[in-house]
Amino acid sequence: MRTQACLDVLARTRELLPETPLIPMTYSSLLEAWGWDRFAADAAAAGAASLIVADLPAGDRPDLRRVQLVAPTSTDERIRLAGEQTDGWLYLVTVAGTTGARSELSPALAGLVERARRSTEVPLYAGFGISTPEHARAVADFADGVVVGSRALEAAEAGADTLRTYVASLRTALDS
Repeated sequence: MRTQACLDVLARTRELLPETPLIPMTYSSLLEAWGWDRFAADAAAAGAASLIVADLPAGDRPDLRRVQLVAPTSTDERIRLAGEQTDGWLYLVTVAGTTGARSELSPALAGLVERARRSTEVPLYAGFGISTPEHARAVADFADGVVVGSRALEAAEAGADTLRTYVASLRTALDS
């Protein structure tokens, strides 16, 4: 995947889903190579509502509008700073490690939500490892939102109908 191709996919997705917030997740090396301001402008022009830069800690590049991530290993001070600098909501990383579908929710998530609620008033969305409707429902009991990435991509690769069915199953679980 090349940066311009990604921006083109973002623009085409924006045309198909005009009301859906699209927030691409990337790494700082890509923004460094493309140009920080150029990428932010190009992503916004392509339809991005914000950005997630997975390896850019709160406090670095405070001028870059983005959703901040915090993990179970984040200090309370880091959570507070991320809450102050985030673009609308705080992304709670449920596990220490890489993203991907998992069979179980992290037992550390409830404690992270509790710590984050003491540090910030922005909405808290949990992601990384959430892959089943049951996971989504369980997370919704204590977080304000659910982020599903890897499993949704797997469903999309299987086809639009598979993705629609998968998203509908998440919606049903969240509404129950």
